[in-house]
Amino acid sequence: MEAMKLIGLLDSPYVRRVAVSLKLMGVPFEHQLLSVFRTFEEFRRINPVVKAPTLVCDDGAVLMDSTLILDYVEGRVAPGKRLMPAEGAARREALRLTGLALAACEKCVQMIYERNQRPEEKRHKRHEPWLERARLQADAALRELERAADVRSPWLQGESITAADVVVACTWRFTQYYHEETQVSGAKFPMLVAHSARAEALPEFTSTPLD
Repeated sequence: MEAMKLIGLLDSPYVRRVAVSLKLMGVPFEHQLLSVFRTFEEFRRINPVVKAPTLVCDDGAVLMDSTLILDYVEGRVAPGKRLMPAEGAARREALRLTGLALAACEKCVQMIYERNQRPEEKRHKRHEPWLERARLQADAALRELERAADVRSPWLQGESITAADVVVACTWRFTQYYHEETQVSGAKFPMLVAHSARAEALPEFTSTPLD
């Protein structure tokens, strides 16, 4: 069987989340850098839906959506290598933090697309209330994550990095890379800044740079 292939660019927090997670779990994969915009037709030949990330499994099956991809991968690795807590309160908390991070991502992506993909002549003042609502939603999610990051342990859920740490770190780096569009200030979220710095210092993150 061939190695799994991850399709998508690392400027997507969803693609980066999967790539970093695969490395942390020790799962070999090939990474094909295709854009849903610039290489649309090439991407469509792999996945007609053209959604990043896409994972081509070793038997040729195609999966998409970062959460579903990681659920599949975690089912293939030894329990000791999994990033998502298996059960109980720890699992529920990991899911809660993941949901908050993905909500922040979703709203920030909407803001970025509005600024970068809609032609300037088609922008209208009526979109500003919608953008402001998206900012408020992203800010609410990040505030909850800021509270969760105010812990004495190295990571959000203790001494070991978990799935929640990965998605939160990828989300934060994304908001800062596109700070002009997201308008997320690090000064408001010092705990997330510190958490991001710890995560970004790991080899699995440094070898998977957003920029």
